[in-house]
Amino acid sequence: MNGHVTAVSSNGEYSFTKPNRDSITLLAGLGVEGDVHAGVTVKHRSRVAQDPTQPNLRQVHLMHEELFAEVGEDGFEVAPGALGENITTRGIDLLALPTGTLLRIGDGAVLEVTGLRNPCLQIDHFQDGLLKRVVGRDEAGNIVRKAGIMTVVRQGGVVRPGDTIEAELPSEPHRPLERV
Repeated sequence: MNGHVTAVSSNGEYSFTKPNRDSITLLAGLGVEGDVHAGVTVKHRSRVAQDPTQPNLRQVHLMHEELFAEVGEDGFEVAPGALGENITTRGIDLLALPTGTLLRIGDGAVLEVTGLRNPCLQIDHFQDGLLKRVVGRDEAGNIVRKAGIMTVVRQGGVVRPGDTIEAELPSEPHRPLERV
């Protein structure tokens, strides 16, 4: 299962969206250099309020560009970085990856998939009604989260638009993604 990077984004200040960059530098065990969410322990405000000593399983956020077209069918306009992701992808089914998958990006960066992004109400502040499009329920009533995946940096490196992404699945049995 392979794909490629279509955009990279980061922001040194807390804000919902992240501006696109020519490249981002991933730092092993920390996240995106200069990004507000980089660190060994949690940086997301709600999680810091619960327990600031929790490990940061949300160092780098990836989102599939195909979601933008899907929500666009309902009139929503979303561009890379707009929903706070660091890496926008195409051609790889991020949501189908099991926990522990390694993503090899570009010349040497390696991310480990930790789980699903749990979208919050800020998405509706960005565009009213969008939250219901990125979080829903399947036929059995189970919650389905579509707003990307979260990862930690296992090996640092520079990531740029156009870089390839190669997924290396973990040993079986595979564990499905859960929210982190």
